[in-house]
Amino acid sequence: MPEVHEGGCVCGAVRYRAMRAPVRTTVCHCTFCQRRTGSAFGFIAYFKQEDIEITSGDLKSYEHRSDESNRLLRIEFCPNCGTTITLTVELLPGARGIAGGTFDDPSWLKIERHTWIRSAHPWLIVPPDVEQFPKSSLQQPLQIK
Repeated sequence: MPEVHEGGCVCGAVRYRAMRAPVRTTVCHCTFCQRRTGSAFGFIAYFKQEDIEITSGDLKSYEHRSDESNRLLRIEFCPNCGTTITLTVELLPGARGIAGGTFDDPSWLKIERHTWIRSAHPWLIVPPDVEQFPKSSLQQPLQIK
């Protein structure tokens, strides 16, 4: 039986299920993630697209093109409370990200990398055993298999 992790939005209208382990986990410090989360960074666990199931509720989407790379980022969020639930990015075709803080219990997630460190707040300390990248950790699309 595959590992299963569930979560949802603040108001409870949207629920999801993620099967298996994520293929990539990232903390992103870009200014867009700071604005979209209203926090210091975004925390995203990427799964194979077919391993994510929305079990209740509907999502509204917003598409953003990076002003630096012109790459697409699609955010899906609860139309009631505004909680970001999923993200898809042009550089990870076949993957769907889940906002890490929306899992019922996010403590099982292990952060593998911090990206866009050049935009990180000066008080933030990245653990020494985690990869760090001044910008994106990907320059070419990474096909998720």
